[in-house]
Amino acid sequence: MEIERGLMMQRLIAAAIVLLPLMIIDANAEEIGCVTTAWKFWGANHKVCVDAFDDPRIPGVVCHISQARTGGISGAIGLAEDPSQFSIACRQTGSIRLPADLPHEENVFSEDTSIFFKETRVTRMLDTKRNTLIYVAVSRKLINGAPANSISTVPLMPWGQP
Repeated sequence: MEIERGLMMQRLIAAAIVLLPLMIIDANAEEIGCVTTAWKFWGANHKVCVDAFDDPRIPGVVCHISQARTGGISGAIGLAEDPSQFSIACRQTGSIRLPADLPHEENVFSEDTSIFFKETRVTRMLDTKRNTLIYVAVSRKLINGAPANSISTVPLMPWGQP
């Protein structure tokens, strides 16, 4: 029994070591601010935070994503699983030039929402018929996906011309 517990602890530590670099890589958003939604006596408050990220392949597009963040003691130390509640808004902020090798669909942002296996992911799609970029935010779990999603579109239009 003690040996099994030791093996399980070793596996958890190994998984944390493997997942830690992934959490660091995904931190490509800038936190704009947070609004408290519920006060907690112990630990951090429940809140909704707004982050901004630039599309990594398309200068001139910025997305803002708001996400619910779990507070309490587990939230304060990073062990809580955040709910799959979020919203996304993407806008043109400058001239847009699409790269020639732009794929029809590409992941442009992800953020872990629990210590293990859950993330919010943003995928960019190109609607060439309507000359529009589409950004879809979804909640994902390694085991089974959650249906929570949000969408924003950016029409490709001339910038700075009268």
